[in-house]
Amino acid sequence: MRPEFNYTSYDVTDSDILYEDNHLIAVNKRAGDIVQVDDTGDESLDEKVKKYIAKKYNKPNGAFLGVVHRLDRPVSGVILFAKTSKALDRINKMFKNRDMHKTYYAVVRKRPYPDAGTLVHWLVKNPQKNVTKAHDKEVQGSLRSELHYKLIGELNGYYLIEVDPITGRPHQIRVQLSTLGTPIVGDNKYGYPRGSLRKSISLHARRLTFVHPVKNEPIEIIAPVPHDGFWEKFEGMMIG
Repeated sequence: MRPEFNYTSYDVTDSDILYEDNHLIAVNKRAGDIVQVDDTGDESLDEKVKKYIAKKYNKPNGAFLGVVHRLDRPVSGVILFAKTSKALDRINKMFKNRDMHKTYYAVVRKRPYPDAGTLVHWLVKNPQKNVTKAHDKEVQGSLRSELHYKLIGELNGYYLIEVDPITGRPHQIRVQLSTLGTPIVGDNKYGYPRGSLRKSISLHARRLTFVHPVKNEPIEIIAPVPHDGFWEKFEGMMIG
């Protein structure tokens, strides 16, 4: 499969870790990292995190790590992994039951209309082309997809949108915002006129909130935006 952009690999370091305990580890994913191995052969983020844990805790035989959710390759932000099979099972159930609340921020060039709302589409993914199409009604093979969005503010002709996905479908936020008429900056796969010079798209998984599956205490994980000269301008506008 052809990657969406050129790729530079970086090891996971302490500065990338947003949260860690005996059961879970959360990482601030760089745009360009792929969560699990694919046909490109590029080193995946889960393998990098395994190496980080094995080195940090002196585990010569390697470390257990469970993937519980994914982010598209050109997207940055918080991603959670399970360090034990017990946590993996419980977190998987929480995602299935929609007990994990995710908040994203997207930057677009066209102001959304209306400024806030709920988008519902039925999505069909073409795995050969790695592209998802949105339909206004249910069609064969489609999955119902829902998200809430609201305009946060404007800066130099760019608009910051907060997105709360209710479902978690492949490319969901990207294709649904494009269908609204507001493709994400840099996302030429879904309607933006050109790719980003930063080799990413302006979509960031900002916040993940949930009740810890073992400790039973509320957890909020916030991922700082990429330090790329663009995202920093919007971070002060973000709510949390």
